[in-house]
Amino acid sequence: MTAEKTNRSSAIWTLVITGLALFMTSLDNLVVGVALPSIQADFGGTIESLEWTVNAYTLAFAVLLITGAALGDRFGRQRMFAVGIGIFTAASAAAALAPNLDALVAARAIQGAGAAIVTPLTLTLVSGAFPPEKRGAALGIWGGISGLGVALGPLFGGAVVEGISWHWIFWLNVPVGLVLVPLALRRLPESTGPDKALDLPGLALVGGGLFGLTFGIIRGESLGWTSSTVLTSLILGAALIAAFVAWELRAREPMLPMRFFRSRGFSATNGLSFAMFFGTFGAIFLLSQFFQVAQGLGPLEAGIRTLPWTLMPMFVAPLAGFLSDRIGTRPLIFSGLVLQAGGLAWLTQIASPTTTFGDFVLPFMMAGTGMALVFPTAAATVVASVREAETGKASGATNAIREIGGVMGVAVLSSVFAANGAFTSPQAFTDGVVAAMPIAVVVLAVGAVLSLLIPGKDAIEDDAAKTTKQEEEPAGPTAAGRAGTEGRPGPRPSARPEPQLLAASKS
Repeated sequence: MTAEKTNRSSAIWTLVITGLALFMTSLDNLVVGVALPSIQADFGGTIESLEWTVNAYTLAFAVLLITGAALGDRFGRQRMFAVGIGIFTAASAAAALAPNLDALVAARAIQGAGAAIVTPLTLTLVSGAFPPEKRGAALGIWGGISGLGVALGPLFGGAVVEGISWHWIFWLNVPVGLVLVPLALRRLPESTGPDKALDLPGLALVGGGLFGLTFGIIRGESLGWTSSTVLTSLILGAALIAAFVAWELRAREPMLPMRFFRSRGFSATNGLSFAMFFGTFGAIFLLSQFFQVAQGLGPLEAGIRTLPWTLMPMFVAPLAGFLSDRIGTRPLIFSGLVLQAGGLAWLTQIASPTTTFGDFVLPFMMAGTGMALVFPTAAATVVASVREAETGKASGATNAIREIGGVMGVAVLSSVFAANGAFTSPQAFTDGVVAAMPIAVVVLAVGAVLSLLIPGKDAIEDDAAKTTKQEEEPAGPTAAGRAGTEGRPGPRPSARPEPQLLAASKS
């Protein structure tokens, strides 16, 4: 009983510590956007240079997510989690004290690097702290915190900027970080991944590839998608990602085993996660500005108007995690993506400078409920599709794919907006939003179709077992040696024990 209480206490501490860290890093994804006018008033600068206060964080975050997970596997997840929080906290203080725009952009890039270490490790630590029969509920809370942090960014930023100053959107991270570092070192259990060697070529290739793709996507809106800078960046990024895949296929200890993608659950979930972040981030980016530009509201009031959307993950995501243990993740993910697509389609039909707040409530609630159904259940599907010791690698890959989806969604929807609307009048802005939002709806609908490829509740573990067995089976004998080995079992490549599989979808 004492051991059981100790394990329960450790699991609760893990969820609290990782939840606070995840909320803090998720919030910073979007919190700066509403502060840009105030930052420009202090530092000056062009719109393009101001955008880099957002883009620098996003770029570093997306590029280093897989790297952060690999460092945790190699040097210890608890240790690297604390290091990531320390980096993020120091960079937050540097951003608050930045004397000019260049220093602020540099601090934001370091913030993104710290967040890239922390974010994938939160999923790994929570997954390892709870037994399979309780893991779905725990991941439901994890997903609710993640979704809430992303969604409340504009509201939190608007409140702080209007109530105090833009510096405090960074200062508020500092006391939280100073508390979390010693708590993490004392309360989180230490664990490592199965591979002790650091895959340096893999790190270089995936880092360079993600940088090229993300930089090209970010710059595509301002420079044009056919500019030499954007095309070169995208082509080089794609080439490096292809080289990364080729390297990982033959690496002895790959940082991202390609056999993960033989699992229908893993591949389909990452595809639909890309689609969801594409639609959700793109829509939040436009709609958070819609209330300010098209309806003349301030940043705080605009954020309050989105609460029917942004608060739903707090209530629905834990329930979704609980239900996933009983009915599986596929029906919840499918329903969530359909609700998101339907909610955004409804918003597209009613959006105008004169639309009342009451008309937005139901479609916002639909979209928010859909988002809450997908966040935790997608995470549960991913970790159930791989070996328990490899959840760090799977988490890093999933977070990187989701982040690239968010960057792509903002860039593509912004480009469609620019071609059809403008900031010159409320109606011109509305025209751009109405033209761009259907893209998000279509991509979310594609994600719903992909969710149907996820194995059923009882098949996810078998899917993971099958891909694991394919990886560990010895290569077939050569023609010269086949005759001498006919009828005899082949040797195993190593003497390590059969790994345990996660069963997040098993009741």
